Amino acid sequence: MTPAVYVPRDSGALSLGAEDVARAITQEAARRKLDLRMVRNGSRGLYWLEPMVEVATAAGRVAYGPVHVGAVTALFDAGFLDGRPHELRLGLTEEIGWLKKQERLTFARVGVIDPVSIDDYLAHGGYQGLARAAALSGEQIVNEVMESGLRGRGGAGFPCAIKLRTALQSAADCKYVVCNADEGDSGTFADRMIMEGDPFVLLEGMAIAALCVGATQGYIYLRSEYPHSALTLNEAIAAAHARGYLGDNVMGTGKRLELEVRVGAGSYICGEETAMLESLEGKRGMVRYKPPVPAVAGLFGKPTVVNNVLTLASLPIILARGGAFYKNFGVGRSRGTQPIQLAGNVKRPGLFEMAFGITLREIVYELGGGTASGRPVRAVQVGGPLGAYFPAHKLDVAFDYEELAAHDGLLGHGGVVVFDDTVNMAEMARYAMEFCARESCGKCTPCRIGSTRGVEVIERIAAGHNRSANLTLLRDLCDTMTNASLCALGGLTPLPVLSALKHFPGDFGLEDDASKLH
Repeated sequence: MTPAVYVPRDSGALSLGAEDVARAITQEAARRKLDLRMVRNGSRGLYWLEPMVEVATAAGRVAYGPVHVGAVTALFDAGFLDGRPHELRLGLTEEIGWLKKQERLTFARVGVIDPVSIDDYLAHGGYQGLARAAALSGEQIVNEVMESGLRGRGGAGFPCAIKLRTALQSAADCKYVVCNADEGDSGTFADRMIMEGDPFVLLEGMAIAALCVGATQGYIYLRSEYPHSALTLNEAIAAAHARGYLGDNVMGTGKRLELEVRVGAGSYICGEETAMLESLEGKRGMVRYKPPVPAVAGLFGKPTVVNNVLTLASLPIILARGGAFYKNFGVGRSRGTQPIQLAGNVKRPGLFEMAFGITLREIVYELGGGTASGRPVRAVQVGGPLGAYFPAHKLDVAFDYEELAAHDGLLGHGGVVVFDDTVNMAEMARYAMEFCARESCGKCTPCRIGSTRGVEVIERIAAGHNRSANLTLLRDLCDTMTNASLCALGGLTPLPVLSALKHFPGDFGLEDDASKLH
């Protein structure tokens, strides 16, 4: 039997040398006159072990990593095609502790299948959710999603079922479904992993949403920094179209759905749903006033379902296995699983999918292994560049929507970035304001002007210029941005600033560092 060797093709693994490793394995096999089948899968998310090479054996897939080109000859000498021992051997892939303890629903196939093989997707449970959705009415699909408790995984946490029901009940001659794949938050990469490791699950989720509300056209709005995602998505769309999962007669339902990838020009503000819709219409990406919401009047003024990649990719399992099954995961009003993206100064960066309720301490130390530098953890930012900073003594906070909000934070897109004790939090607060100033669309004054003034005020505080008056001014400025900004960019920028001031006043020259008092 010809052995199958799996080498990731996603951009994260490629950046670490996966393409060179795949080429070296193919060339070494040819030199030795050995047959093998090279499968380019997605990354499993263990990025400290990439490029991670797997080989199929009678006992299951065996992993080796991180594999560099210089190790390929030695792997062949050791008999890795039969899963034999080598210093890079990690054992059976499914038994790797970091993978085994996960609860993978959305990412169940990522790293397992060839992402552009529709037969592989079908063999691993693909399109079962769409098949069930095709037999249900739009209202029945909404009820299933409502039962699941699925909330938007893009940051706001808005119930997915309410968006679907609103679009379903909005009368129009045409409707749209739009995937917001403009993944711009620092320390996040889950959307990219789905699009490059299991694109069909996104296409299936969009088809379910389209059948639900009666949409006939869908768009995936992709950031320009993701060229590999664009290639993979377009290949998957062509395959799905050829097999009848897209086109004029989706799965024999008589309903039409066309999907198209649109690549943006690299603007962070286009991650906001209305700015993204403006960009899709060929206009400058600027935030719209609401109401009306997109589900009533969205793309080209028509009812539009807008969700991010992770939200739409969750629909297939909800429809296939039922809303009650999905709801069994999680805590409180945070139901299902969340792909946690762990980055920054951490030993084991990567993606970990788990039911809501795990603590930040478990994420940082048990999953991440602490800092890569070996120095103490000082701060953890949750939710992207607009997320709050949690000091080391606050790491027992649970990772779910309500618990993070109760501690003046937000879940955001599920990114967790770790900093050691060398970080200067005044500089990080200044960066938050600078980021907002750079990425603002300029439509509203609090965001456009407030962020620029915020940079200046923080600089004066850090330099010791009239600190008391400038501190009062900074708090007033943050209050104005929070309550008067048109969208979340300006409205959330004060979160990292105020959390840095609260927990790390010493970095602003105000008093002893509060984080060292606990």
